[in-house]
Amino acid sequence: MGLLGIFIITMIISLIISSTLKGKFRNYSKIPLEYGLTGKQVAEKMLQENGIYNVSVVSVKGELTDHYNPLKKTVNLSPDVYHSNSVAAAAIAAHECGHAVQHANAYSWLEFRSALVPVQNASARILNIIFMLMFFGAFILPSLINFDLAIIIIIACYTIFTLFAFVTLPVEIDASRRALAWLQSTKITSNETHAKAKDALKWAAYTYIIAALGALAQLLFWIMLFLGRRD
Repeated sequence: MGLLGIFIITMIISLIISSTLKGKFRNYSKIPLEYGLTGKQVAEKMLQENGIYNVSVVSVKGELTDHYNPLKKTVNLSPDVYHSNSVAAAAIAAHECGHAVQHANAYSWLEFRSALVPVQNASARILNIIFMLMFFGAFILPSLINFDLAIIIIIACYTIFTLFAFVTLPVEIDASRRALAWLQSTKITSNETHAKAKDALKWAAYTYIIAALGALAQLLFWIMLFLGRRD
């Protein structure tokens, strides 16, 4: 029941943070930058000033779908960020470029997270297979899979998910730190607008913290379930 309570609380907090984040970005998307640079222009300027010329800035579909792709070397910005000259657009664009700067400088936490990506993807596929086998094993083929073995595999997969989620935290926080420092040093944001950019990225960071705690809660659930079966 304790873990169930943690799941419920984590879900509620996640919804609150997600709603607040969207509200913040809606509000800050209405506040223009003093110099009128669009998200695309901010991104290109930050890349150039950090000596990065092999990364492209492109527009991708969706809302808050902004991300840096280290394989394709692209800073992908959603249309509302790519074309907007708002504080929110500048903050997001600079944050994603922060990842490009990390990549160019071989930032250790980013390299560690990148190394975990194929392991996490494999774990997700294994987890889907295990859950499917457990479903059929419970209702159709009782002897298809040993339940204790399935739980051990699930624990291993959630350990990878949890590790990935916690490794993501310093990567995202550092990208925001780089973004805010650059926005301030170049005076793209003024004292007033800089505080809003910082607030927007702060709420974005909260989503990663909740995701990490949620992954940890799921891992603990399966560990407790396994230990309970052995008592």
